[in-house]
Amino acid sequence: MSAATPVLHKFFVYTPDKSEDGTFERRLGVRPQHLEVAHERNLAGIVKLGGAVLTPESIASPSAQRKMIGSVFIFEAESLEDVKKMIEGDVYYTSGVWDPEKIVILPFVNATPLP
Repeated sequence: MSAATPVLHKFFVYTPDKSEDGTFERRLGVRPQHLEVAHERNLAGIVKLGGAVLTPESIASPSAQRKMIGSVFIFEAESLEDVKKMIEGDVYYTSGVWDPEKIVILPFVNATPLP
């Protein structure tokens, strides 16, 4: 008898950055590690969608400098607790980029196809 296939759920995740001085520089310093893990999770089908949240000024003109102030994801996992563990293990979390008091993880049902 084989093990039952786990039921996977989608989760919306919003992880705003801290607003203290030096946060953006910390983000840039550990960004390659963060992107590597995000890419691996995307290939594994865990992260369906992910990216940076920008300031409105980041798109004010074609020459505007992009300023990242957080991250957004759509995860697919068995439980909210599984997603929380992955977020808390991310280098942005462990290095003090994301504000742990403001992180939002909620079940999500998409009304349109995901990319």
